[in-house]
Amino acid sequence: MKISNEVKVGILSIAAISLAIFGYNFLKGKELFNKQKKIYALFTDLGSLDKSNAVKIKGLSIGNVFNFKERDKDISAVIVEIHLTRDINIPKNSVAFISSGIIGGSEITIEKGDSKEFLQDGEFIKTREDLGLLGSVQSQISPALKSVKSTLDTLKVVLSNVNKIFDTHTKGNIQDVIFNLQQASVSLKTILNSNAGPLASTLNNFNAISTNLKNNNDSITAIISNAKKITSKLSALELQPTIDNLENTITDLKTTIGKMNSTDGTLGLLMNDKELYRKLNTTINSAEILLDDLRVHPKRYLSISVFGKKDKSTPLSAPTNKDSIPTPK
Repeated sequence: MKISNEVKVGILSIAAISLAIFGYNFLKGKELFNKQKKIYALFTDLGSLDKSNAVKIKGLSIGNVFNFKERDKDISAVIVEIHLTRDINIPKNSVAFISSGIIGGSEITIEKGDSKEFLQDGEFIKTREDLGLLGSVQSQISPALKSVKSTLDTLKVVLSNVNKIFDTHTKGNIQDVIFNLQQASVSLKTILNSNAGPLASTLNNFNAISTNLKNNNDSITAIISNAKKITSKLSALELQPTIDNLENTITDLKTTIGKMNSTDGTLGLLMNDKELYRKLNTTINSAEILLDDLRVHPKRYLSISVFGKKDKSTPLSAPTNKDSIPTPK
């Protein structure tokens, strides 16, 4: 059977187109003869994500982005269809996010979870918004720029108010204040003069005191050592027995004084009984009269003389004056 040239051209064209499609998909990592597993992800913003971008777990490419579809007419979110090129298990609590590089190009990264249940064909994977490196920098710079702009506006208002407040009189006052500050600075400079200033003199005095302390360091150390020894000796003394004896003595003294104040003892009676005191005083006075009479009239009491006569003088009725005792008769 003879095949016409038109048929040959058609067959070659179909083969070429098929080979081109197969080569393109092969270069994209797709296997045309294997049924690929599909999962879906829902994002509110795709950024620079495009079809055929890679989907990776731990840096390993496991599939690619196949198609996009809006969730509703308001495009509140976009459904991303992912075709997996590897037969792997993806835990159900895994999270997918869009990561962007510095020089462009985005990909979907999946953070693998630890669940024992795995995503099945056609199920949705959990997602989160990830700004990426440039997005993070922009999110931090934008508030800062707004803050700087607000600060500049506030500064502009403040400067405008300052210009209104600072009239001629106020400016003159400010100049006086600046002049006073200048004078104060000169005075402070004089005080802080390192050669002749009061502060320099004070520091020199402190330096001299410090030098004296340093030179007498041995003496100070010896004084401290002696004080330490005295303190040690004082702490070693047994003061408690002495204190106990002193307390006992005070107790005995209190007891003695109490007995002296009472009328139970002789001393108490002598101190407190006036009648006993008068009788004792009378007895002592009589004894004194008797002794004085014995000294003045001894012959009345001793009659041993053979030729003498009896002393008939009147006895004493009161003690004699000790400075002038009468001559015996």
